[in-house]
Amino acid sequence: MRTFDFAPLWRSSIGFDRLVDLVDAAQRSNEETYPPYNIERVADDRYQISLALAGFSPSDVNVTAEQNVLTIEGRKNEEKREYLYHGISARAFKRQFSLADHVEVKGASFDNGILRVDLVREIPEAMKPRKIAINAGSSPSNVHQIESKAA
Repeated sequence: MRTFDFAPLWRSSIGFDRLVDLVDAAQRSNEETYPPYNIERVADDRYQISLALAGFSPSDVNVTAEQNVLTIEGRKNEEKREYLYHGISARAFKRQFSLADHVEVKGASFDNGILRVDLVREIPEAMKPRKIAINAGSSPSNVHQIESKAA
C-alpha cells in the first residue's frame, strides 16, 4: 500500500486539515464490508444511505449523528438456537460515515431488512451567495464638497 507525505500540503494551505485527515483515515481503513450498503444521490442536495440488515430489527440498530460523523451500530440479541446451517450473518457491526459540512441527517426508516438514512445538505443563509446593491450616489468631487462644508 502506498503512503503519501502531506507535508507540502500542510506548508501551503490553511483550513484544509479536515480534508487531509479524511484522506489519511481512508488510507488506514480496514476495508470492512459488513453490512453491505449503498450511498445514493437522490437530488442535488439530498442523499440516502441504505444498509442491508437481514435478521436485524429496528430495536437492534442505533443511528447516531454528531459533528460530521454518522454512526450506525447493530447488535443482535441472539436466542440460543440449534442451526443445521447458519448462512445469515447477524454479527455486531459499527459503520461510520464522514459527513461534509452542513450535511444533516433528516431521518431513518427500516423496511424489509433495509435501513435507509436520509441526508440533506442545508447551506446556511449567511454562506449563500447574495447580490450586493450598488448605490448610484456621490462622485468623488461631491464627497469633497460635503467635507469642506462640514469643516
